[in-house]
Amino acid sequence: MRVFLDTNVLISAFAARGLCADLMRLLLAEHEVLTGEVNLTELHRVFTKRFKATAAQVDAIEQLLRDQTVIAKPPALLSLTVRDADDAWVLTSAVAGQADLLVTGDNDLLVLAPEAPLPIVTPREAWTRLRGDGVE
Repeated sequence: MRVFLDTNVLISAFAARGLCADLMRLLLAEHEVLTGEVNLTELHRVFTKRFKATAAQVDAIEQLLRDQTVIAKPPALLSLTVRDADDAWVLTSAVAGQADLLVTGDNDLLVLAPEAPLPIVTPREAWTRLRGDGVE
């Protein structure tokens, strides 16, 4: 399965132990991980400014992600109305990458799930789907 991870999930996966870190390990072992250039830009900013990570730490995370599938910023946004312009680029990138699933903790994206062209789920919902309850 092609699974697109939003920045908040990536940050949680690399900054703390827990569900997102476990989900990342599962995805790396058994699925295809996707993210977007827009996500990597935000990830770099957050780790550098909020977490005060060193350049080497951020580079190591970014390199691991670049070894997966990184979707270039699409030329135009989808026609869905999204409250946050950055989230619109995340959703558009996931669709452009032909993701089977978009995983996020962002409520601005989660509320779009009923009308989105792909399933948008929380990390917990992704874990449940991928571990056997609802696997496609």
